[in-house]
Amino acid sequence: MRQFITIIILIAAIVFQLNVSANQTVNITGSLLDESQQPLSYVNITLNNKSVTSDKQGRFVIPTKVKDIYQLSFVKKGYFKSIQTFSHYELFSQEKANATIADMTLVTKKAKRVMLAFGGDVMMDRRYYKPYFGDSVLIHPETRLSDSKAIVEHIKPYMSIADYAAVNLETQIAETKPGDRAPKSVTFYSRPEILDALVWAGVDYVSLGNNHTYDYLEPGMEATMKFLQESPLGFSGAGMNERQALQAHHDTIKGTEFSMLGYVGWEGSSDPTQTANHKHGGAAYGSMTNIINSVQQEVNQDRVTIVQYHGSQEYANSPTGVTEQRLKSALDNGAALAIAHHPHVTQGLELYDNKLIAYSMGNFIFDQNFSATQHSFILYVWLDEGKFHRAEIVPLYVKGYKPTPATGANRYTVMKRLTELSKVRNTLITQSGGHGVINAKTPSVTVKSVNNTPAKINDDTDTAVKHALTFSQGSKIASLYHLPWQQQLSEVLIEDEQVKYRLGKNLVNGSDFESFSTFDSPERGLFFDRSIMSLNNYGASGDTSIALALNNKQSTSFGVKSFWRVYSASRQVTIKANYRSKKAVKLHYYWQGRKKRQKLFDAFENSPKNLIKTVELNGSANWKSVEVDYNSPRIGYKSYRVLVEAEMVDGTITQLDIDDFAVIEWHSAFTDNPVPPLFTLDSRQPAYLGLSKASKMNDSEVIVITK
Repeated sequence: MRQFITIIILIAAIVFQLNVSANQTVNITGSLLDESQQPLSYVNITLNNKSVTSDKQGRFVIPTKVKDIYQLSFVKKGYFKSIQTFSHYELFSQEKANATIADMTLVTKKAKRVMLAFGGDVMMDRRYYKPYFGDSVLIHPETRLSDSKAIVEHIKPYMSIADYAAVNLETQIAETKPGDRAPKSVTFYSRPEILDALVWAGVDYVSLGNNHTYDYLEPGMEATMKFLQESPLGFSGAGMNERQALQAHHDTIKGTEFSMLGYVGWEGSSDPTQTANHKHGGAAYGSMTNIINSVQQEVNQDRVTIVQYHGSQEYANSPTGVTEQRLKSALDNGAALAIAHHPHVTQGLELYDNKLIAYSMGNFIFDQNFSATQHSFILYVWLDEGKFHRAEIVPLYVKGYKPTPATGANRYTVMKRLTELSKVRNTLITQSGGHGVINAKTPSVTVKSVNNTPAKINDDTDTAVKHALTFSQGSKIASLYHLPWQQQLSEVLIEDEQVKYRLGKNLVNGSDFESFSTFDSPERGLFFDRSIMSLNNYGASGDTSIALALNNKQSTSFGVKSFWRVYSASRQVTIKANYRSKKAVKLHYYWQGRKKRQKLFDAFENSPKNLIKTVELNGSANWKSVEVDYNSPRIGYKSYRVLVEAEMVDGTITQLDIDDFAVIEWHSAFTDNPVPPLFTLDSRQPAYLGLSKASKMNDSEVIVITK
């Protein structure tokens, strides 16, 4: 029987003020469970150096002063430590002094149970030293070590609690530029301090099997090997010849012998190739033959063998058929686990014969500045002498090129994508606090019903949650970030039969500004004139917004800083924002494209700005929702961005407040079918619901149901 829980979310254009100040105390509550979902008593929970203990029912209440970010640690003898991080806004957005976190599960320790941690692509080059657009420098030549450590400080708590942690080192290592570049458009080298920072953060091993390991040819390969051999980090996946490149790294973890193998999926078209052979060094070539032979060699020595593979297509939702077959063949031949990377965006996970495949980890420490590449995750995997036991997903947001725990809308974006991409591979991700969990598959338990047909036991998929949306005056769009990411949108009910709906996702990260300055790393995806920009401690839908000081002598522009390389051509798109200005202001909306062979800065400086629409704001003390529709470029462009030019209509000076600046790419046409049109992988990850026409406040109720 369906159990409906009604949650009323008011998405109204009101000024939001917390009832608590930074000096007051709020309470964070929750419950802890063991893996059989029984209460876990006497767990030590620590937050800001204050500790409490869970009671016999596993419940806890921990009081704390108001902070932007709350990071909790959970420790109990006989269990693996756990870390969970939440923002104040996601916990206390309903103006309450108490917040409850979803139930959390701790994993039991066993004699040879090993906890592994994996991150995606890593480098510290380019914009870490020379950022664009006047952004602050992250690594200074005179303070390279401390600056490099500062980049990884927020993921150190997560990586260091694992028994063994690994990442993909997608760069060569050298003190200075090693020499001639390989004949390719993008090459990396990072200074040796990156290795010190990774060790400090808890990383034990790096895979070199990727397409940037040979970027500066033999001199760069020699320098990389030299620095890695002097480091405590284990490594494999490359070498000075083919034999060395295909060798596994051996380690003993909790008494179990492990082998780590790394490969790149293609040789490269240049001469010399990026893969090692009898003539030169490079990455290990992950051909089917090489993978099977090297995996079998390790498995035959009774070693738990883990494969890391660099392949598939950049920015794609799913792996290529070649990648999928190679990874599954590695598992068929005895490998215990397969971890893949290269697309720079996350892809789904799959339990294949009860062995886990992560098809793309996305970025971990990287300087790509367009939004799709900034959502990723840490993957914990527990193995029992090589047998898969459990996995946990820690959502990450690469914020200003620094990996940070994803909170709020960023958490939803990471987890919704992974949940849906994994679901199509028959792999279920469930919830533990703010993390996702994959459990080892067990045989289905069934009983015979009255008519002798099989019936499932303890099936949670029939449990539905009902959410009522209220739209602000004149608005046609509501955010869905409050929906449970582990459930799928199953029904949309609209009282007004004349109104249809559509679903879309947001192309702008940090668009609600609630996490703009968290983790000592300001957002770098949006641009404003810094000389006239400030942060407000109020907003249209939260407690933070942006303020621009306008004058009548010149206009100013704001919008998306980087061109989107990941967008759908010829899609209907809406720019949605809330504004407030006491004086009349004109807003000119534009899109600007970068053509397929056009250089980045040539596009910034010379590409025409195509006018979408001009909107005039009347002076008012109230917030106004503005929604501007356009179609994304159809052909000829590799990327594009949107920007808005603001100018005063009358008066001499005014303050323009901006909040909830979202660019929504619609992935379904308008429909009145209550069953959502979740036909594509993109449409299965909705972050916004749009109506075909605006309704007056409270006149048309929209109900969405998830299950």
